[in-house]
Amino acid sequence: MVRGSEERTLSDPVRGTRPANRRQLILRAAANLFYEKGYAKVGMGDVAEAVAIGPSALYRHFRGKQDLLATVVGEALNTLDSVLVTATADNLIATVVTATLENRRVGVLVRRESRQLSVDDRAALRAVTKRIGARFAELISERRPELDAAASDLLAWCALATGNSLSFHSLSLPEPGFSALIEELVTTIVDAPIALSDGSAARTEHLGSLTRQSRREAILAEATRLFAGNGFAGVSMEDIGAGVGISGPSVYNHFPTKSDILVAAMSRGDEWMQREMNRTFAQAADARDGMFRLLRSYCAFAFEDPDLVQLLVSESMHLPDADRHRARAAQHSYIAEWVHLATQVHPDWDPISARIRVQAVQTMMNDIALMPHLRSRPGVDAALLAIGARLLAISDD
Repeated sequence: MVRGSEERTLSDPVRGTRPANRRQLILRAAANLFYEKGYAKVGMGDVAEAVAIGPSALYRHFRGKQDLLATVVGEALNTLDSVLVTATADNLIATVVTATLENRRVGVLVRRESRQLSVDDRAALRAVTKRIGARFAELISERRPELDAAASDLLAWCALATGNSLSFHSLSLPEPGFSALIEELVTTIVDAPIALSDGSAARTEHLGSLTRQSRREAILAEATRLFAGNGFAGVSMEDIGAGVGISGPSVYNHFPTKSDILVAAMSRGDEWMQREMNRTFAQAADARDGMFRLLRSYCAFAFEDPDLVQLLVSESMHLPDADRHRARAAQHSYIAEWVHLATQVHPDWDPISARIRVQAVQTMMNDIALMPHLRSRPGVDAALLAIGARLLAISDD
């Protein structure tokens, strides 16, 4: 696995010592723990133990766990922001790939954990993120002056999503092959032909004016929305009940625990993926046609139910152990079928490279679907299908 420069140079502290780089050691330990266990399951004592200090010493550096998370994510985003400020259209891709590899875990922390931050911290991180996207789009426009602002913006976020995809797996290849593959994927996106529809064909969001007759289904839908927006740990049964107009205790008439609601919601996503996979294998003429069908069905799913996508991406660690193992096995099986088709189309691709490509495509679709200003843009789904086909080398052009 490729590790960032910080992980290569920081050594573990010895208890009783006071290293000059203690703050960076704390941030590294916190980032690792938040990534591996999830913010809700990590305490300040865990971080203190990881750097061989007492909890009281930890509070001399950070006000609390929330401050730690904000600093971990903020410093990683600020690093990318800084390198983009000095980047040029000529070295844009190499610059972004290097920064991504050196901060590989930040994608998960942003997508999964930043919802746990204070309103002010979230606003600050959103400002940095928007600045990163805007600068990336500006550099793409310099590289490709024929593009309009909307096209450059979409390509920028698609490329950034490809970098984020590395955060959701630990796959790697011997260097320089790994960096070269990521550069190839980002280059493919940045240089992709793209044609967005005009504003008259803008997508419309579902208004949700109809209400469900089934109270259980209403609870499930509201819980999915709340879990996606606030994280499983940040939502109570009272919140869910209030969302459907009942008391919190009344929710227990339909679901024994909050975890049961999450299990039911995520099972829906897993069932959808398996159903579409079965349909693909039944209808596809060959492996290439199967890949196109999977791309199209996954894109439709992501755009139709972004809240469920958010749950599948970020909330599996909150499932009970047996359900978590089943959910992860189902997702791994789904990805493995994509990889199987990809290697049938491209026999020269090894399974690891193929999986890195597949996860880049899925993360790109997830990230774009989860950004309202992009999700509603006219022609965005067709553009994503075309880019995805290029990343998987199944495009006809």
